[in-house]
Amino acid sequence: MAFAAPLAKELDENKVTPGVLGFIVFAVMAGGVWMLMKSMNRHMSMVNFEETPVRTPAASAQSSKQPAENEPTSAASQGE
Repeated sequence: MAFAAPLAKELDENKVTPGVLGFIVFAVMAGGVWMLMKSMNRHMSMVNFEETPVRTPAASAQSSKQPAENEPTSAASQGE
């Protein structure tokens, strides 16, 4: 940046701004974030949040065999 100092008539070090290069870098970063957010939104819309219940053979056998109301439980049937 020292080569640009002779081109400026007065260089006040208290009023240095980012300038055009700073704006370009900021604009590129903002555009990249916008593209990432757009891509994330598209990918999140493809996600299915509804879970299907997992059916195992053991769980199916237990759910189909329901104890009767007057049938004693295992602890009561042992006399405890």
